[in-house]
Amino acid sequence: MLRPSRGTENPFREARPAGPDTALTLLDAKQWSYLKKRYDLTPRELEIADLVCRGLENDLIAKHLDIRPGTVKAHVRNIYRKVKVSSKIRMLLQFVFETSERAAPPRRGPLQSVD
Repeated sequence: MLRPSRGTENPFREARPAGPDTALTLLDAKQWSYLKKRYDLTPRELEIADLVCRGLENDLIAKHLDIRPGTVKAHVRNIYRKVKVSSKIRMLLQFVFETSERAAPPRRGPLQSVD
């Protein structure tokens, strides 16, 4: 197993996206619109939530948006409060779960017929 030695940069960090343009997109505009309404997110909170879900860290989000890292942290805290989660991964999972469940066809019970 590879382990970084003390005082060196994590070698696995380089595999992360370099910026928002190269990051993976999990949710489309329609899904983000739903989440914005569902959680009453401000446009800036929505923008930050998108960047968080793309895997960017707070310092990279701050550089991309030309704001201070503390401002990003405050927005992330507000998003957590509105979504009722306590971590970035829980936020991502909540968003993906809600939007995928919303798009899924309704389930039929064992006694319902298929037309």
